Amino acid sequence: MTDVLSRSVYLRWRNAVFAIFAASGLSIATWAARVPSIKADLGIENREIGLALLAMGIASILGLSASSVVIARLGTRTGMFGMLMTLSVGLAVLGLGAGFFHSYAMLVVGLALFGFGNGCLDVMMNVDGAAIETHSGKTILPLFHAFFSFGTVIGAGLGAIAAGLRISVAIHAVTMAALIVVLAVVAIASVPRRAVTDAAAADGASAAGDETGAAAGAGSGRGPGWRERLAVSLSAWREPRTYTLGIIMLGMAFAEGGANDWLALGVVEHEGGSAALGAAALTVFSVSMTVVRTFGGPLVDRFGRVATLRVLAVAATAGILLFILAPNLPLVFVGAALWGIGASLGFPLGMSAAADDPAHAAARVSAAATIGYVAFLCGPPILGFISDHIGLLPTLFILVVLVAASGLASSAAKPLPGAKVGAGRH
Repeated sequence: MTDVLSRSVYLRWRNAVFAIFAASGLSIATWAARVPSIKADLGIENREIGLALLAMGIASILGLSASSVVIARLGTRTGMFGMLMTLSVGLAVLGLGAGFFHSYAMLVVGLALFGFGNGCLDVMMNVDGAAIETHSGKTILPLFHAFFSFGTVIGAGLGAIAAGLRISVAIHAVTMAALIVVLAVVAIASVPRRAVTDAAAADGASAAGDETGAAAGAGSGRGPGWRERLAVSLSAWREPRTYTLGIIMLGMAFAEGGANDWLALGVVEHEGGSAALGAAALTVFSVSMTVVRTFGGPLVDRFGRVATLRVLAVAATAGILLFILAPNLPLVFVGAALWGIGASLGFPLGMSAAADDPAHAAARVSAAATIGYVAFLCGPPILGFISDHIGLLPTLFILVVLVAASGLASSAAKPLPGAKVGAGRH
């Protein structure tokens, strides 16, 4: 990241990316909160909802895969704006399809656009978040992910109010889409134009600059074109450290995604608790995770990235085991809290480690994010399939193994020589 950024420009950039993370969480919670209403409006069964979710998941993975191309071609500033527009259109289309036109096909098309936009945006906003962290010299990526959580809380709350007031899904979704468009326009105005494709590393130039200047340079011989930039951005997939960091992120992404989809049901199956108790346990998990993401950065700067990851892996392992084996409901809730604490920082700290070298940050963050998000999207359905055969609680032992593997791989997150973030104070 360039050193010539003024403090005011840096702060506007940081706050803009905070808003983009929150907007992504807001959009996802808007959809999730209205699923029951959408099901009722269309008169469909769970299998149709499942197929629509599959379409969204496939589109999300395509978005993740396309992110390197978008970054290489447009840069993150233009790319993030384009993906915010894409997911907003998708949100409006799915809302209109369900609540106005009563069309299942429109719902699927809207979810595909929504999934693609969010999947691609996930990588790009983490690339910018990592660049901001490198510029600041402090661990702040967890705080960016906390803003995503804040967005989901706000979106879920607004969704509950809309459902309680019987506001049409169409009106709700279009209104939220319009709000996200406004947030995008305001936020992107504060995001600096940068060449974040690592192309500069190929010719020894600075990794910072003007996106349009980089494109112009490609045509005049002053810099590589977007195809060369893309080739450099894909080079991270040939580096062993990418896959070791991927183990860290895969284990923690499985733990987070598995909790989001199966923890509440686990409470019901564990102690015969009510659906309300299941929701309460999931709330304990989510609050624990959000609190650590909000305040965990200074702890990482004090004790170091590797030590923090190891301690959190132990906490997550203990929490999941306690959740599975606890003899009573209060201990199940303690397990849920430890589970949330332990799973909180694996993903953002993996991103932070991938960005240690600013000259290759975009490529490595993109690769690491892809591994983590594919695990986050694909992990819960895999667990569901296995649980049909052996039961849900025994299936959760898989998470114990994956989180333990994440802890064992934590040394890969050791800051590279010259990195300013994550070494701790010794």
